[in-house]
Amino acid sequence: MAESSRLPPLAWLRTFEACARHLNFTAAGEELGLTQAAVSQHIRNLEAELGAALFTRQRRGVELTPEAGAYLPHIQGVFRALARSTTELFGRRGGQTVDLRCPISFALLWLAPRVPAFAAAFPQIRLALSTVHVPADYADDREGFDIRFGMGAFEGRDSHRLTWERLVPAAAPALLGGLPDLRHWTRLPLLSVAGGREMWPDWFARAGIGAPGRPALVFDSFVVALEAAKAGAGVVLASRPLADATLAEGLLRSLSDIELAGERGHFVTSPAGRALAPHEQAVLDWILHEARPRA
Repeated sequence: MAESSRLPPLAWLRTFEACARHLNFTAAGEELGLTQAAVSQHIRNLEAELGAALFTRQRRGVELTPEAGAYLPHIQGVFRALARSTTELFGRRGGQTVDLRCPISFALLWLAPRVPAFAAAFPQIRLALSTVHVPADYADDREGFDIRFGMGAFEGRDSHRLTWERLVPAAAPALLGGLPDLRHWTRLPLLSVAGGREMWPDWFARAGIGAPGRPALVFDSFVVALEAAKAGAGVVLASRPLADATLAEGLLRSLSDIELAGERGHFVTSPAGRALAPHEQAVLDWILHEARPRA
């Protein structure tokens, strides 16, 4: 074999990748089930093989050299490709898994009602669903699908639009029964969602109505605010289409024909530029089909 085609042993490269992630030989050894001495030996062997230093020793760990920093993404890419290939070629006997992470409101109001249809369409695919509560929960890099809310531009990820958000005030019929005139609904308590979803001032500006004051109750997710509104706690800005089923069932009643619409909505995203496995592409196509407006 020509010298230029030689590759270092896979065990050395695996040890290097773990050390580079942890920047600590002891932590890497615990992950790999190796002693610190074995980890150090792997790194020394790899440095000798490559003819370059990979780490500089610090008081509380190690730092990557510039050469190692440039090498690391290539090694990690190879391991990801190897993992995908292994799953594709040998994982079908036990079924395939698709990881999907999404906001709790989307999971409960949009995805959960469609789970039986998903299971019927993909009996060999295991959907591993996890929910997030704040944007910071998306900070970690991951290979699976994310459902994200925003304008569609998410750094490092390809995206496909699922929804266009439209906001309309709504309340439980029982709460409205005590009003002499439905036009007086603005006297009722207003329910709000903390963070960027606080849109009451924008809705009142769109409707040309003076805002009655600050919301009486603030919740950390839309789905909790929706449940509070159904229980008669106040008026919520119902986010459509997530709230469409609740409105159609009469559990909440729309209080205005004026909807606050914008460019924001839900998007299904995946790592930018990564080729999807066939079962992942099938799930993506199914999600996009389910999101199409029904005639």
